Amino acid sequence: MGIADLHIHSKYSRATSKDMNIESLSKSAKIKGITLLGTGDFTHPLWMKEIKEKLSPIGNGFYECNEQKFVLTSEISTIYSQDGKCRRVHHLILMPSIEDAENLNKELSKIGNLKADGRPILGLSSIKLAEKVFGTCENALLISAHVWTPWFSVFGSMSGFDRIEDCYGEFTNRIFAIETGLSSDPAMNWRISALDKYTLISNSDCHSASKIGREANVFSKLDSYTCLYNNLKNKENFSFTLEFYPEEGKYHFDGHRNCNICLNPSESIKIGNICPKCKKPLTVGVLHRVCELADRGEGFVPKNSIPFKKAIPLAEVISGVYNKGVGTKFVLERYNNFISRFGTEFEILLNSKIEEINEVDEKIGGIIEKIRTGKMEFLPGYDGVYGVPVFDKNREIKRKIDKIDEKKDKDKSLKQFF
Repeated sequence: MGIADLHIHSKYSRATSKDMNIESLSKSAKIKGITLLGTGDFTHPLWMKEIKEKLSPIGNGFYECNEQKFVLTSEISTIYSQDGKCRRVHHLILMPSIEDAENLNKELSKIGNLKADGRPILGLSSIKLAEKVFGTCENALLISAHVWTPWFSVFGSMSGFDRIEDCYGEFTNRIFAIETGLSSDPAMNWRISALDKYTLISNSDCHSASKIGREANVFSKLDSYTCLYNNLKNKENFSFTLEFYPEEGKYHFDGHRNCNICLNPSESIKIGNICPKCKKPLTVGVLHRVCELADRGEGFVPKNSIPFKKAIPLAEVISGVYNKGVGTKFVLERYNNFISRFGTEFEILLNSKIEEINEVDEKIGGIIEKIRTGKMEFLPGYDGVYGVPVFDKNREIKRKIDKIDEKKDKDKSLKQFF
């Protein structure tokens, strides 16, 4: 079995942790149980320099550091005008070799400043980007990233398209996979029949090493770049994806962060998608956008669909159960106790018997059982605010009320979550 997290960022991307270096990434990936990790940001000259210095080729399109395998990946942000509308679309690119990646970098450096950010912003269309990617390397993979994010994605409510064909044009038949993103899961995407032909993948898109693997892809075979390519193209050897609960994603519901307004799509529609507080348009979230494009009801499962499992990162579980900061010594000690006992985080979240987890901590065992059985409740995320798993209902209600009191406002929608 191989577990792959293909979309991450380096310390050279905006708003990322300094711990996003090769050594920390290798260490964290092993603790999580990741077999193959994307390098992220191969377009950035300084990061590519580190990749070349610290990663060794192992002859199959993968690279290695301290026995941790990597594949060359990068995210590109394209901003352009098409059909009278400003489009903002993010793309995940995979390359089979450093040479191929460097050749693409040469082409992209003619368009924009690759030194400015690990995730460069380029003023070219998705079609032109695809032309350059596939013109550089026939075996490159171009994946539409976090396809439902409101501001920066192919289906984004603020700047996207209604069809993948409209985004990628003549290169659509070379787009094999799309990334569902943190605020949606495969079941939501299954409601759109036009997506049946695409392989739905999930990745962490993390900005700190501790977030590696919060979403991932599990394959029965993952021994080379060619194998990975065929897995994504043909849905081969694909066991399941590991999913964030979409309610925990920061764009799941509609809302306004500054106004502390969070609404489900049915409520937003009733008020014309206008914020009841500031009277400006709401940020339309992922669930709303999925419903707009859906041609199937909830619960439909397409033939040959790839299964999925949901999880909450172990450190978040410990933090939530004990109401301690996720980066505190308290949480870290308990996290390390679990890793010492079970080996990797994925082993704990997916495979270990609840009885054995209870031997270490019954409270944690009880929550992991709820997570596995889909019985968790959430305060859903909206407009850039992450959702909150409800580990203690009374505590979350009090926290919400305290927040409202600070703003001297009332939240009439609280009851809908419980």
